Parts: sequence; structure tokens; C-alpha cells
Amino acid sequence: MTFSPMFTCFTIVSFLFMAVAMAAGNFNQQFDTTWGDGRAKVLQNGQLLTLSLDKTSGSGFKSKNQYLFGKIDMQLKLVPGNSAGTVTAYYLSSLGSAHDEIDFEFLGNLSGDPYILHTNVFTQGKGNREQQFYLWFDPTKDFHTYSVLWNPLSIVFSVDGTPIREFKNMESKGIPYPKSQPMWIYSSLWNADDWATRGGLIKTDWSQAPFTASYRNFNAQACIWASGSSSCSSSGSSSNSWLSQSLGSTGQGRIKWVQKNYMIYNYCTDAKRFPQGPPPECSMA
Repeated sequence: MTFSPMFTCFTIVSFLFMAVAMAAGNFNQQFDTTWGDGRAKVLQNGQLLTLSLDKTSGSGFKSKNQYLFGKIDMQLKLVPGNSAGTVTAYYLSSLGSAHDEIDFEFLGNLSGDPYILHTNVFTQGKGNREQQFYLWFDPTKDFHTYSVLWNPLSIVFSVDGTPIREFKNMESKGIPYPKSQPMWIYSSLWNADDWATRGGLIKTDWSQAPFTASYRNFNAQACIWASGSSSCSSSGSSSNSWLSQSLGSTGQGRIKWVQKNYMIYNYCTDAKRFPQGPPPECSMA
């Protein structure tokens, strides 16, 4: 995560973090299935979770814990074949009209066409920061790791360890940053054929249902929020290095490579959407 030397503005670091709660593996211990009437299933003694979608309903799950900063990994294998019209969403979010949110959304496709990975960041209820990418592999053939690093300096989205996007903390320049609202982790598989594939031109083929996405190897190095306080303390630990992690030149180079070769939409360059000029963070990144 490329972070400019703005550390003086991050006074939050000095009092909130340096012990980390680690969670791994077992979906029964870490998540609740929240909707879908049995279409969300935890299998293999908690090591695998599947979400399914049919014409009646999709399904979803939610973390038992809230987190305020973390390095969160999840392996997903997406809906194979003709998944047009479906969306697999995997994201962090707080609650309320002024919520913060960090989004991965996987937009389904016709068989043989690439998935679109849709990312967004909400601060204080405001999103409109979409970036979209094609993936450089078939995400339905095997599990791949999708990660969010969220610390007081930056939010970094990564795929199989390759950073694809960074949203820096630029509060010192008047741009809100998610730092005070704890978030849950959510995922859902649902029908969005009014917009998801080619702007809604391609509808869901229900003869292909049920559609199924699979999850494994959840891992969170994170500050758990409970009863109004964080599990992280001021006692330093080498295991908390993610709290001050930043992208070096190699990470910046990888982001540039991904964005040059695989980015298909960037809100910062959408002149029709922002005729008065792009949002201020676009020129400061």
C-alpha cells in the first residue's frame, strides 16, 4: 500500500492498535448464515462454505465479529458456466445511512466470457468510487485469494497477493476515510440481471440453476470490536505489522501493471459522470 508520509495525521495509531486478534478457518466459529432458507451451507467440519442461488432466493452469510482495521483473506471459487445475471458480493460494511464499506463484487457472465471484478469504497455513506477489472485467470476453475488490507493509512485490494487498487487516507486534505466505524464481513450470492451483465441486457438463465459459489481458508489478522472497544491495545507486537504496512515500489508497480492491462472502468477518468472534474482524491492519489 503506497502511503505518502502523512503519519502525523494518524494519531489513531498511537492509542488504538498494536495487539491483533487472529481468526482462521472454521466457518462455524467465525460466521453465521443469515438468509437463503438453507441455501447457505457449512460443510467439511466448518472448512467449506457454499452459497447457492435459484429462482426463489439467493443466500448470504455474515461474520460473528465486527472489525476496526484488519488484513482479511478469503478464498473463493465463483459460479461456473453461464453465470450471467448473478452477483457474488464479498465486502465489509458498517450500518446506517452514513456507513463505511469496502466492496468486492463479482459480476457473472456468459459461459466463456470473463468475470468482471467490481470494487468500491464508501465513506460516511458516499460511494461512487467504482473501479472494475477483468481477472487474469478463470475464477471458476479453482479457489483464488481475495484480500483487503485496511489500516489507518490505506485500503488495499489484492488478488492472489497482487495489489490491484489502493485508497489512501487523505483526511488531511479533507477527504473522509473509514477509520471509526467497525465493520462486519458479509457475502451474498443474488440475482441482479437488471444490471449485472452487459448493463442488464443478458438475463439469468434459470435452467442453469442452482448457481453455487464456494468459500474456504478465511483468515483475519484484525482488531475485533466488541462492547464499544477494540481488542487491539497499545502493546506493540511484530504480528501487527499490517497496521503500518505500506506499498513499496514493487507493490506500486504491480498495481500499475494490473490497471494498465486489466482495468476496464475507473471512476476517476469518467468525464461524462463527472463533467466538472473527477473527485478530489483522484488527483491526489
